[in-house]
Amino acid sequence: MGTLYYGDSRTPIGIEDRALTHLKVVLTTKLRRNESFTLSWQHAAGEPRGRETLWMHPTIPLRFVFNETERPELSRRWIEQLMRSANSTGGVELLPENLDTGLIRTAPAQPSTVGIDVQRVKGGEG
Repeated sequence: MGTLYYGDSRTPIGIEDRALTHLKVVLTTKLRRNESFTLSWQHAAGEPRGRETLWMHPTIPLRFVFNETERPELSRRWIEQLMRSANSTGGVELLPENLDTGLIRTAPAQPSTVGIDVQRVKGGEG
């Protein structure tokens, strides 16, 4: 489980390492171009039902922390899907990965999940 720190938020956002790696490519590409946009996701199973959105801006500090030491192999297809959402009026929508077989990587447990392990990290920074 990786962690995304945004701005001076005291509440880090836990995102599975593989998803965070792909998200990092998309976010840094947009921010490097000096583009502002939103990043949205649905709450994971076991959390209060709902969704969240962050306003991403090049001047706001952003830090990615990965639990795994090795970077996972990137999926061009998943990055393209995330970039399409990034370039839409709705902003980046954290979408589940579709494997080359067309299957969803992790099937959603409930309609309120995005199919990948996205959740708030409990406790303080560290």
